[in-house]
Amino acid sequence: MPLTFTLDPAITPALREGILDLWTDVSNAGGSVGFVPPVTSDEIRPELVRHFVAMAEGRTRLLVGHDEAGRVAATAFLARNTHRLMTHWLWLYTVMVHPRHQGRGYGRDLMAAAEEAARGLGGIEAIRLTCRGGHGLERFYASCGYKEVGRVPDAIRVGPGDDRDEIVMLLPLR
Repeated sequence: MPLTFTLDPAITPALREGILDLWTDVSNAGGSVGFVPPVTSDEIRPELVRHFVAMAEGRTRLLVGHDEAGRVAATAFLARNTHRLMTHWLWLYTVMVHPRHQGRGYGRDLMAAAEEAARGLGGIEAIRLTCRGGHGLERFYASCGYKEVGRVPDAIRVGPGDDRDEIVMLLPLR
């Protein structure tokens, strides 16, 4: 069954906990979403709160995908660029699909929904994201239409002796 996507859903306690559980499960499955396993929801909660603050300030939008059981299955955060010379593109952050849904095409569905959301925001001409090298994520994003536009070698330190490239990807919308 396809996911049902909602842009800017009401932040309820159930949604908050669903996103927190998703982020924890994705991180502990090795997902490149800002944490290194093992991680607990208590360690992730402050970062989620920062995302919610950015939403309350109007700088960030939340896209959520729910599965057929109504559980949070995927998320992405769309963050407007606040630099006055760069307001024509936005950042896509914390792109996640729950590990139990991997391999079903939901990642592509999430990326398509994020593109559709960005196109609907007005004045947005491109989406930019970064990903961690070493897992082939850049190939996935390229298959969704993104182009690699930059790479910083060894910018991300996952652990002692385990440095990864930070890869910058761009999806033009015009």
